[in-house]
Amino acid sequence: MNSETQSSQPVQSTDKSLEAMRHFSITYAKRTGTYFCVDPGVTAVVIEGLAKHKDDLGSPLCPCRHYEDKAAEVEAAYWNCPCVPMRERKECHCMLFLTADNDFAGDQQEITFDEIRSTTSQQHG
Repeated sequence: MNSETQSSQPVQSTDKSLEAMRHFSITYAKRTGTYFCVDPGVTAVVIEGLAKHKDDLGSPLCPCRHYEDKAAEVEAAYWNCPCVPMRERKECHCMLFLTADNDFAGDQQEITFDEIRSTTSQQHG
């Protein structure tokens, strides 16, 4: 049905995975004292990417990196969100979880489901 991709997989994540990753992101930001990017579009795209990987691979593999073998990376778990650099040093390559001293950190630790869908739908539509 989807002529834009070679596979039959949808372009966006399922609502269930998106809501799960949205809830995880909010909870994790609050627990770690980190903030979402000042540009909510970045936050929306990263959360959507995590949710899509959760649908396709079974785990929220970091969507901001290139992988030769995504299944092997999921198995290794190093880049599954929250990745090891984030857990160990609060370094988020995706700019989803930023410390307050980061120039790109906003003041938000929340984002709505509708904000994510409206942002990511514009990119795919």
